Amino acid sequence: MRYRTRVTAPAAALIGTAAVLAGGNTAYADGKTDDAPAPETLGDPVFPNLGNAGYRVAAYHLDLSYDATTALVDATATLELHTTQALTRLSLDSLGLDIRTVRVDGRDAAFEQADEKLRITPARALCARERVTVCVTYSADPRRALAHTAWVPTPDGFAICPQPDSAHTVFPCNDHPSDKARFTFRLTVPAALRAVANGSLVCTENLAGDRTAYTYRSRSPMATELVQITVGDYVVKERRGPHGLPLRDVVPTARAEALEPALALTPGLVEWLEARLGAYPFETYGLLPCNSDDPHAFDFTGLETQTLTLYKPNFLLQAEPKIGSHMMHELVHSYFGNSVSPATWADLWLNEGHADFYGLLYRYERGWADSLGLTTFEARMKDTYARGDQWRSTSGPVAAPNAVNLFDSQRYLGGVLVLYALRQLIGEDAFHTVERTFLDRYRNSSASTEDYIAVASKAGGQDVSGFLRDWLYGTTTPRMPGHPDWTVTPAPPSLTAPRRRTDVRRHENSATL
Repeated sequence: MRYRTRVTAPAAALIGTAAVLAGGNTAYADGKTDDAPAPETLGDPVFPNLGNAGYRVAAYHLDLSYDATTALVDATATLELHTTQALTRLSLDSLGLDIRTVRVDGRDAAFEQADEKLRITPARALCARERVTVCVTYSADPRRALAHTAWVPTPDGFAICPQPDSAHTVFPCNDHPSDKARFTFRLTVPAALRAVANGSLVCTENLAGDRTAYTYRSRSPMATELVQITVGDYVVKERRGPHGLPLRDVVPTARAEALEPALALTPGLVEWLEARLGAYPFETYGLLPCNSDDPHAFDFTGLETQTLTLYKPNFLLQAEPKIGSHMMHELVHSYFGNSVSPATWADLWLNEGHADFYGLLYRYERGWADSLGLTTFEARMKDTYARGDQWRSTSGPVAAPNAVNLFDSQRYLGGVLVLYALRQLIGEDAFHTVERTFLDRYRNSSASTEDYIAVASKAGGQDVSGFLRDWLYGTTTPRMPGHPDWTVTPAPPSLTAPRRRTDVRRHENSATL
């Protein structure tokens, strides 16, 4: 996702979305509002124009048809909505899609595309607390040049990488992790190709014209940034994980044998993680080594699209320890990031800090040296601690990113350091209780940094709110419990100004690499 200028939502609109982010209802007591449409934002502190107020999405039904000759996609997106206020107009996030028709509850609706919004005016005004179906037909070109896009073209099809804010270049949606929904996919492709999406395969249809339709359904709700749709010359390899968990890998046919050593690691990884975080939260898991080695296709190693982690194939051809610890990082996202999604993008440290925390534990348990030559968790944390003030100077506090530094090391290793400090303070047993309580309480929903602080204070047996806020929002690094000898390297004056990049596509800063 290339960096681009976003139009900041009006301050009044941002204030008016607070109740929506909290799941509240902004309608007046009589169920009516004034004539103004709902704000075209959910007030995200990192991406303020992302998402839309006035409704929540209950389900997406995506029907995509891929033409291998033209490499184009014809699609229908059907959304089941629940309005939270009376609406004369609603909007969806949409960019780079050629919209043909829009229907609301079966009736044609007027629409316009403005910037990254699809504005829809139904034939009749919608009431508060109403169930509404919106159907959008459109076409898309996965190879279209956009300022940012989720499409990853491959020689034989495509995959997608929507994180953090590009799902709406694939389908019209409420593109924010706080509005999770159920997903069904129907993917029609030439019979020589295979189409796969999140969740489980429901049915396969052999169609006229030597084409095949695959239908998938995700059992659990999903954030739009976690959607995966891929088409290509793939073989699906199935195996069993702990307790009979179905595992399926979607592998380029020509590389299936070479990739098998990496894929065979998954059952052991799941078993190790379940012993610490509880049962794997979804119906299946597996890897998708995308059929592309184009270094410009996506500039990260793995992406935790729900139940099917996207990977660069060449990375998985490497030997241990690198692939095992990073595969653990991505698997942890099934718990932190997927099952429990961030309430806003400022809460990303909950995803990446936890993924690196357990990925590093897995690495150091095996005595594998990291990129710094360190072989213990404590040694890595001491090194990270020394960098704390430098990172706070260049990348801000751990829980206060912006769109430029969202995927800096501060959200990864900086987040690990916060979790390590909490464990040092309350003890290992209490820390494990906090982790499992948080996952149980917010499973299949979204949670904020404040939600984690509240759980940690209650489940951990002591009030740690001030302690955690200092670590998460402070401009200087607090003292590390249990290590009074640890010191922080001062940030040089040259580092006090935030660095800027021209690209905010997800950067892989995982310490598990």
